[in-house]
Amino acid sequence: MATEKKLKVTLVKSGSGRLIKQQKTLQALGLSKLNQEAIHEDNAAIRGMVFVVKHLVKVEEI
Repeated sequence: MATEKKLKVTLVKSGSGRLIKQQKTLQALGLSKLNQEAIHEDNAAIRGMVFVVKHLVKVEEI
C-alpha cells in the first residue's frame, strides 16, 4: 500500500480584512488563528485552495 503525500499548512498572516473568498478558503482549510496548522491530503482541490491564500500560509510536504 503506497503512502499518501500530505501537506502541512500553517497560517502565518491574518485573514482579517482580506477578501471574503480568501477568508472562506482559510476556514475551509481549518485555519482560524495565527500559527495554527492543518494537515491535508495532497490533491488538486487542496492545492487550489492553498493557491488562493498562498500569501497567507506556509506549506510543507510531509
